[in-house]
Amino acid sequence: MYGIKRALVWLRRMNHCRGFGVQSPWAYRLIRYVINEHDPYYAYERMEEQIPDLDELTKKRCRLYFRLSNYSQSHRIINYASPTTAYAKYMKEGCRKSSVVELDEGTAEMYEQFFASHQPIEFIRMNPQGNYRELYEKALPYTDDHSMMVIEDIYQGREVKEFWKSVVNDERTGVTFDLFYCGIIFFDKTRYKENYIVNF
Repeated sequence: MYGIKRALVWLRRMNHCRGFGVQSPWAYRLIRYVINEHDPYYAYERMEEQIPDLDELTKKRCRLYFRLSNYSQSHRIINYASPTTAYAKYMKEGCRKSSVVELDEGTAEMYEQFFASHQPIEFIRMNPQGNYRELYEKALPYTDDHSMMVIEDIYQGREVKEFWKSVVNDERTGVTFDLFYCGIIFFDKTRYKENYIVNF
């Protein structure tokens, strides 16, 4: 099923392959050498030996999160409502100095207290489950020019699609990347705000 879906998504996005048409040098490099880097990293084989039998989509995301972690070199990664322990392991392997902090569903007050004690936010991965909207709102005040956020499954239903659209148009966010299987948000306001469609 994933193979058929992937083929359909690829065909719809075939004009957005590997940075084609992207004018920003920074965005092009990110798409070409981080998001869509196809060369095998040193740790892939070892990680797949440690965590075998991942389905194709989970493995694809794991490798992406590894590369994003390696790119960001964050001291702390916040991992919200992760459906698998593999994500944390790949992110940690991408930057071994990082500590991966697991965050589960909670209240708006709990999120506010959490982010106040874990600021600034460097890298946060979130699943659109539970109180994800409250999580997003409470996280924003603790982002800065170096922050990065990943939201998974941005097309999984009307509610999440509308949420992703609001994130893209939010004046508090910066450059965004729509990978279909997830969205990546940066918060550097010195860069021209644009949403890049990526054939991931």
